Amino acid sequence: MPSQKALIRRPSPRLAEGLVTHLDREKVDADLAVEQWEAYAEALRTHGWETVEVDPADDCPDSVFVEDAVVVFRNVALIARPGAESRRGETAGVEEAVARLGCSVNWIWEPGTLDGGDILKVGDTVYAGRGGRTNAAGIQQLRAVLEPLGARVVAVPVSKVLHLKSAVTALPDGTVIGHLPEVDTPSLFPRFLPVPEESGAHVVHLGGGRLLMASSAPKTAELLADLGHEPVLVDISEFEKLEGCVTCLSVRLRELYD
Repeated sequence: MPSQKALIRRPSPRLAEGLVTHLDREKVDADLAVEQWEAYAEALRTHGWETVEVDPADDCPDSVFVEDAVVVFRNVALIARPGAESRRGETAGVEEAVARLGCSVNWIWEPGTLDGGDILKVGDTVYAGRGGRTNAAGIQQLRAVLEPLGARVVAVPVSKVLHLKSAVTALPDGTVIGHLPEVDTPSLFPRFLPVPEESGAHVVHLGGGRLLMASSAPKTAELLADLGHEPVLVDISEFEKLEGCVTCLSVRLRELYD
């Protein structure tokens, strides 16, 4: 049976110090953030996902955004080398967690930088965002690891948002969705659907047509429901202040075999 495991990581007490690149800094309510994180994890479990907690990294304010630390393709885990030096301490605990789950582990090495939030998988196509956190050497190393496994790596420019997945994600049928003002080159995607809200561009497939989405995108939820999907809404306001979204709070492992 394919797996339904999701790596998650408890917010650091220093969450409010997290990096902000494309937004004005707003005050983060750390207690509310923990409540929202717990509700997010519960939503995953309610819909059939086993949550696996990575050891906390309390000294790393951004560590709750666990997706940035690793890219998983089939049973191979590629440990990222974050583009922001202050985030490099986040990867050790994630490496330990994926190794424990039986993944084959690879690494991005200097001079490469790569954040997991810049990687969007649509079937065997892996879109890699080349932006502020992921450089050309990182994308070359990604190709070297994933193409022998049958992936096709397509590099796309990212200049308007922090990560590729801040701009676009994909529906279960492979249609890429995004909020047009944040997407550099929509024509690079074979099927592209514009959505009316920035946070509406972010969905996590829960299975059975259900999509985990931020409650800050009600118009997009309505649009996707009208197309036959079932939105599952969670409030992640405190993480959105730090350029976080529903995808970056977990790493979904769908192709591990027990």
